[in-house]
Amino acid sequence: MKRFLKRNSLNQEDDTNALIMNATDQVIYINEEKCRNSYSCVRACPVNAIEVRPERNHPVIIADRCIGCGLCFLACSPGAIEFRNSLGAVRQLLGSGRKTAALIAPSIASEFDDITDYRKFVGMIRKLGFDYVHEVSFGVDLVAFAYKKLFEESSGKYYITANCPSIVEIIEKYNPGLVSNLAPIVSPMIATAMVTRDLYGEEVANVFIGPCIDTKAEADIYKEKRLIEAVLTFIEIRQLFDENEIQEKVVKMSEFDPPFGNWGALYPYPAGILQAAGIKRDLVSSHVITASGKEDIIEAINDFNHHIDTIKHHFNLFFCPGCMLGPGMIRHDERYRRRSLVKQYAEKRVEALDKEQWNRNMERWSRLDLSRTYAANDQRIPEPSEEAVQEVLKIIGKDRRADEINCNACGYGSCREFASTVAKGLAVPEMCHTYNLRNKQEYIETLRQTNKKLSETKKALKESEEQAMREKDTAQNASETMNSMLDKLPNGVVIVDNDLKILHSNESFLNIIGEDARSIAEIIPGLRGADLKTLLPFNVYNIFSFVLRENESVISRDVQLENRMFNISIFPIRQNRIAGAVIRDLFSPEVQREEVIARVSDVIDKNLEMVQKIGFLLGEGASDTEKMLNSIVESFRKQKEADNKTGQ
Repeated sequence: MKRFLKRNSLNQEDDTNALIMNATDQVIYINEEKCRNSYSCVRACPVNAIEVRPERNHPVIIADRCIGCGLCFLACSPGAIEFRNSLGAVRQLLGSGRKTAALIAPSIASEFDDITDYRKFVGMIRKLGFDYVHEVSFGVDLVAFAYKKLFEESSGKYYITANCPSIVEIIEKYNPGLVSNLAPIVSPMIATAMVTRDLYGEEVANVFIGPCIDTKAEADIYKEKRLIEAVLTFIEIRQLFDENEIQEKVVKMSEFDPPFGNWGALYPYPAGILQAAGIKRDLVSSHVITASGKEDIIEAINDFNHHIDTIKHHFNLFFCPGCMLGPGMIRHDERYRRRSLVKQYAEKRVEALDKEQWNRNMERWSRLDLSRTYAANDQRIPEPSEEAVQEVLKIIGKDRRADEINCNACGYGSCREFASTVAKGLAVPEMCHTYNLRNKQEYIETLRQTNKKLSETKKALKESEEQAMREKDTAQNASETMNSMLDKLPNGVVIVDNDLKILHSNESFLNIIGEDARSIAEIIPGLRGADLKTLLPFNVYNIFSFVLRENESVISRDVQLENRMFNISIFPIRQNRIAGAVIRDLFSPEVQREEVIARVSDVIDKNLEMVQKIGFLLGEGASDTEKMLNSIVESFRKQKEADNKTGQ
């Protein structure tokens, strides 16, 4: 049980926090504190339900557009995609004194392979406090025979099965013209809830436990009837076992409560529900096509929509590749091993089944009203004009067909599809890899050209102003001497003008900024002339703007750069014209030495005197600053010698 999934686990305190974060009660949402803006969720979403806008720090899941498939949850490695946590509601139900029934999806065989016998699993469920434990396979049998009857009486009309909530959602929201083709039959979960209501009365509280996330949204449809009062994923039920220290070795075997299912136990297979009803599946006589998985589903719905008159088959669709790989499960691999586990489990259940009693149960509960209705909820966004698409393509540098490389790095099928999504307002150009690369290259080329012009200007000035050049050389020599000493400092140093253009930076500053800065430094030593706004995030360069504007120092401010913590002090040198900064790596051993900290603070306190004497800026002597810097360098040299003597 210790292999419980960590990425979406919530303890009791987390339940309250989750409710606060999820004020809108969305089934799936983004925890912005965990989001790293990788856009993997955007790439995974099959219906563009995740919006990215420049004014927002993170993507946002649009609840009305979401179909609850959970593909974004599976794609998000930082675990920023979370789903509605129902543990608190279930704890409350179990402690309320109401009779509570657990409705277990047949896919337990593929999930709980670490539990030796399904009867142990049932015992663990009862140990949690559930009064009744029912397997949904009997509900599958009821629904399966309802489908068989519907197909036999369809009279030329073709249907799409409605067992998978994500399939229902994608039809209602993105293919509303096919709503009338959705089979008007409840899901096995709802059918099982109807059976328990008939057995125990309307006061029984039904809790569904299964592999899917979208069943949480399906349960909401029946909220007024209170058919399903909570839905737990397998992830969540494992957490309940864990927090209550319930293991198979401490419980007794227990059987499910009747009625027992027949071949409904094969439901985790995409075609399992057809098998349960004895619906023919061979290529010659079958009139039902089964498809599963994102790509096949989208293609199947499109073909049904446009070519059903030619196809002339009912469609049995599941968004996942079988309910043995749902997003609410711990693992999503070893498909064929899990298929085998389901098959073995179903065979054992069927072998032990009292067929005569099953027939009587089917006759009794087949009289239940298993019908349901659907409503179109059109979430399609009108396609943008060709002019709007072309405008976006031009922005991202794809205004010619030959430039549309369709690398899929943005998560969309083609550059044109991406441009269309941007035009709809659901994405931003910065998601395009080639767009970002081109902008960086253009910036570097601009700097290269600027540097070239500067060199030519210097050459012309040298020919016409020999005396001025001699004075400049003198000042430059002093500047280079001090720059050399600055480069020896372990802390980053950068000096900028009022346009946030870099006047000087040392080697440590390059190390802090990273590879992009080094690429520019290869062209322009010390990053002279580079735009600080292209190198540092907004929250950092904005402090520089404040110091220049207000002529006030900002001392010892902790900031985060590329997942590292730094301490930065920024101070004015020339009022409203020049500012300097010292950046310290908080994890550097030198920073933790009190002597270095004291000396750096001394330099900061005397920043105005120091920088005013920098030769390359003002052309004056720098004796005091040079002494101070030499003192710091000498301090480092003595410390190093002392460390060598002591063997540190």
